[in-house]
Amino acid sequence: MNPIDSQTIIQKEADYVLHTYNRPEVVFTHGEGVYLYDSEGQKYLDFMSGIAVAALGHSDQEWVTAVAQQAAQLVHVSNLYHTAPQAQLAQKLVENSFADKVYFCNSGTEANEAALKFARKYAKVKTAVPTEPETISHLNNNTFGHEWTEPKTHILAFTGSFHGRTMGALSVTYKAHYREPFGPLIPGVTFAPFNDVAAARQAITDQTCAVIVEPVQGEGGVNPATPEFLQALRDLCDTHNALLIFDEVQCGLGRTGRLWAHETYGITPDIMTLAKPLAGGLPIGATLVVQKVADVIQPGDHGSTFAAGPLVCTAANVVFDRVSQPGFLQQIEENGAYLRHRLQTLESDEIVAVRGSGLLVGLELKTAVAPLIAAARSHGLMIINAGENVVRLAPPLIVNRDHIDEAVNILENCLESES
Repeated sequence: MNPIDSQTIIQKEADYVLHTYNRPEVVFTHGEGVYLYDSEGQKYLDFMSGIAVAALGHSDQEWVTAVAQQAAQLVHVSNLYHTAPQAQLAQKLVENSFADKVYFCNSGTEANEAALKFARKYAKVKTAVPTEPETISHLNNNTFGHEWTEPKTHILAFTGSFHGRTMGALSVTYKAHYREPFGPLIPGVTFAPFNDVAAARQAITDQTCAVIVEPVQGEGGVNPATPEFLQALRDLCDTHNALLIFDEVQCGLGRTGRLWAHETYGITPDIMTLAKPLAGGLPIGATLVVQKVADVIQPGDHGSTFAAGPLVCTAANVVFDRVSQPGFLQQIEENGAYLRHRLQTLESDEIVAVRGSGLLVGLELKTAVAPLIAAARSHGLMIINAGENVVRLAPPLIVNRDHIDEAVNILENCLESES
């Protein structure tokens, strides 16, 4: 491998790549397990895993072998044709969840975009009333020229939410900084306070077609939903014939120590979205739905050229098979509890709270966390923020206690240096 001049690479990006990210001056070249290596030969303990993506860490041998073999056979044929890896992955997702069908796409944003479209279509089919004697099948067949009363279209999201950056997903993302430069967004969206049952009761009405919520908020500060809150949302959606959407793009597929984050609560949605860890680093998203939602979706309602090709689904099958093992999930739960315990023992006046679930953990400080993130990186630890004053720790799911001790010791030293 030829040596890489990091400054040349950084300058090329400055010259040619649209400036949508502020990147530190580090060029990563390879990874192994829970460690990353840069072009200067420096080693980093990876406690962000590409924003909760690298579930099996870096260069997992089973994953690499499966991807290489599939790449040598067939990479892409589009969704116009059948392929075995997609069918196999769909079967696993459905048989191990509440869902009856799955739609595949390429990212979490796209998964949420599909969920919103499906919810609007469901409401249109189920709540639009013809003003002349027509059958509901006309709507499924996209027959025009008939008069219908307006279906309900209201969508409820919550403070602290992050659901993506496309126009639909952005419309249900709370932070004004993300939304305001691109308005007007899709109409009919309102926000209520997260974990506020009374506010949810007031906000959800017969005009609500869907409620979208993260069982554990990621970008919004690593905030777990309360059981009472999610149960209230389920009950209210049932009462008002609205669909409950769980966004598990970041918190799903083992991250919390359960296969699905909502399993902790014993509450099931009508739609669930997945993405980040599913293919271990290759782009994939999935929108899982119950049968009543599947029944209103027809060929041509939605689609994707690249989604769930044989290469990415082969990778996802490897990840799913490993993560879904009970012993693997138990290790995540135990290591997550150990990580939270270690962080809670840190003696620093800067720490406000430690919270999270499994290996999705937030460390809230009194001040902005950007200096701590930079200091940790300089000492060989990769972490990420979740808002201005929360450090997010989302290591690969293969992390062990030695790695956790190493990470917490670095954080402790950095906190001491800043105080």
